[in-house]
Amino acid sequence: MLVFVVPLKSRQVSKSWEHVSKLLERCVKSICAQTSPEFRVIVVCNEKPNITFTHPHLTYVEVNFALPNEVETVNKGRTDKGRKILKGLIEAEKFNPTYTMTVDADDCVSKNLTQFVNLNPDCNGWFINRGYKYQEDSQYIYIKRKNFYKMCGSCNIIRYDLNFLPKNPEYNRGYGYYKYYIDHAQVRKILTNKGKSIQPLPFPGAIYMLGTGEHNFYDPTKLGFNIINRRLLNQSIQEEFGIYKV
Repeated sequence: MLVFVVPLKSRQVSKSWEHVSKLLERCVKSICAQTSPEFRVIVVCNEKPNITFTHPHLTYVEVNFALPNEVETVNKGRTDKGRKILKGLIEAEKFNPTYTMTVDADDCVSKNLTQFVNLNPDCNGWFINRGYKYQEDSQYIYIKRKNFYKMCGSCNIIRYDLNFLPKNPEYNRGYGYYKYYIDHAQVRKILTNKGKSIQPLPFPGAIYMLGTGEHNFYDPTKLGFNIINRRLLNQSIQEEFGIYKV
């Protein structure tokens, strides 16, 4: 069983709650299109989004964590995200998961992830080395041929016990307490140092969505779009990842 955990920002810190809800709807539709039914999706939120999409494998967990405001530091925004990821990972236990994957609430994932995980039950996990970058409303999509996991948070599929969940979780701690759950680029190195190496996923596993207007943590100057890596957003990619214009 693969459980996807999706932390969602609050209405109170969103530029447009309607737009955030639409992005989340596309995200969960993408996840729920898995070719294998052996998955669950947990959205951790302060309030449920305004969407009409439902699915028997989609669950919402509402929390009342203190919110960062617009004058607070980026680290406090990351703390909010970390709290929600930890909460979702703990809630995932009720589904008896073998693996978990954290997905950012505006990204899309391949419909083949769950089937692949089910066919490879003896691995510590996988990191997405190849993926796509997509600028909203573009007719093109860009392949990221390596190091996708350093750029996008929707990148690690981890055996459940390797989340190293605390026995007594605390949700009033600062950013450092949640770093393992937030610093997606470091997970591969941390697990390698523990003798629990994870493998590169053998196919592009996710699309990193850009230009949504709701990103908090990325630097657009470091996300170059090389024409060599450009391709048309064709029907095959749309169907595999559930990507559509929001």
